Amino acid sequence: MKKYRVSPKDKIKLKDWDANECSEFPGDKNAGKERLLKLNSELEGLQEMLYAEGQHKVLVVLQGMDTSGKDGVIQHVFEGVNPQGVRVAAFKVPTPEELAHDYLWRIHKELPGKGEIVIFNRSHYEDVLVVRVHELVPKEVWKKRYAQINAFERLLADEGTILLKFFLLIDMEEQKLRLTERLEDKTKQWKFNVGDLGERKLWPAYMKAYEDVLNRTSTPWAPWYIVPANRKWYRNLVIGEVLVDTLKGLNMSYPAPKDDLTNIVLE
Repeated sequence: MKKYRVSPKDKIKLKDWDANECSEFPGDKNAGKERLLKLNSELEGLQEMLYAEGQHKVLVVLQGMDTSGKDGVIQHVFEGVNPQGVRVAAFKVPTPEELAHDYLWRIHKELPGKGEIVIFNRSHYEDVLVVRVHELVPKEVWKKRYAQINAFERLLADEGTILLKFFLLIDMEEQKLRLTERLEDKTKQWKFNVGDLGERKLWPAYMKAYEDVLNRTSTPWAPWYIVPANRKWYRNLVIGEVLVDTLKGLNMSYPAPKDDLTNIVLE
């Protein structure tokens, strides 16, 4: 899945990326789902070992336009993991208390501890995306934040956090289909937000903002992956493969028992 990783040396243009692309898995949708089940099983074991070993911290950042599938990734990729060691943090409109602090204050409180995986459903990048597109602060303010975010994430990495950042790429036509499905299905209408229609009109501005995020903040210590997300099964597969491969690379092991268990006999 390295082809989806944004190199710090390259400058990407999102118009060159295909949201329907699925070249790294030659099988069909059903075969892809079967592969995901195997990844779920592997992830379950790796996450259990991560928690037991208590040495590593993993932060997964999910960003994307409305309906790109952040909730779906959390539901399907992380199916079966032990909730004792996995947590989701969703970042919505800042509260008055959060606005009274710097923009990273609310982020720092949700970071993973040792042995924990934390999934950010949206993240600190909202402060160079929504804030930029809606001109909530002057350009000279949000423009500084790329370097601040890089420094922040470098601190996290230096302190032992593994960062994986995924941009879920869909196109406007796919978003239209998903919004229509929400509108017409009574079981999904609760997800429909009229405000999403206004955000949809700002698509070009968001794509430019995302391009700058990907080009300016994909670093060796906190890489971005552009995930083709029109096909939900492939989206989940890409993220599952990256996550499992990363955890395997930690060469984890279960800790030795605290006591000598050699002569323990249960009666």
